[in-house]
Amino acid sequence: MLTDAKRLELETTANEIRQAIIEMLVAAGSGHTAGPLDLADVFTVLYFHTLRHDPTKPDWPDRDRLVLSNGHVCPVLYAAMAFSGYFPKSELSTLRKFGSRLQGHPWRELLPALETSSGPLGSGLSQAVGMAIADAIDDHPSQRRIYCMMSDGELDEGQTWEAAMLAGKSKLFNLVALVDRNNIQIDGFTEEVMPLEPLADKWRAWNWHVLEIDGHDVDAIAGAFDAAMSVYEKPTLIIAHTIPGKGVHAFERDYHWHGIPPTAEQAKSALAELRETGNRLRRMRASR
Repeated sequence: MLTDAKRLELETTANEIRQAIIEMLVAAGSGHTAGPLDLADVFTVLYFHTLRHDPTKPDWPDRDRLVLSNGHVCPVLYAAMAFSGYFPKSELSTLRKFGSRLQGHPWRELLPALETSSGPLGSGLSQAVGMAIADAIDDHPSQRRIYCMMSDGELDEGQTWEAAMLAGKSKLFNLVALVDRNNIQIDGFTEEVMPLEPLADKWRAWNWHVLEIDGHDVDAIAGAFDAAMSVYEKPTLIIAHTIPGKGVHAFERDYHWHGIPPTAEQAKSALAELRETGNRLRRMRASR
């Protein structure tokens, strides 16, 4: 369990990352809103609690590897990296600009510690499985973990299930995948476009250890990642149930926000709401 102080620290950071995402998107004038906002808690726990990494040594050989399969949510990845110290926060305003290192999908040659380039949905798990198999063959002494972030919509891609079968067959205990179960994709709700349930049972059938959590509860997120480290006979899948557009009431649970940015006026309202949440969290921290 996280301490009260650590929990509030993570929640405060996640709120600041959400504010940065809104600012990035409105400056870019394009991009995805719902997914980055709903994954802010997950990426905050990863970068400030779970991942073994060092922003001052981004090429550290023993670092954990993070594969972003759903590359369109990269604003949350860029913000988490900037807040961790990989590059200046001021650079976040260059999202999707010509010549920027922060493209609309991550390009691994542009930033330190980007493990893969992404674009076509459904390919990230295959890449992560390859990394995990390579480490198993090498008997990597650090016992590092390979983390793969996925959307639920990309599970419509058959390549995902081929990778899932191979990972289960290979008993890749060093692989931890997380599905952002926000129930939306660009054309609507997942269960209307291409039903995924019973999702957990499908992964268990491929010999995965499956955990289901509230993807906005930092205790639950940290606990799931920690629990995965104690599994030594199979890969772990975390199904994180999230609210698309989390943190901004006007955006929440509306699939139309999957692939559009806010206008300047919408951003102003969203930032005001997030800043009020941030003020409340800071008051809670000050009172302890």
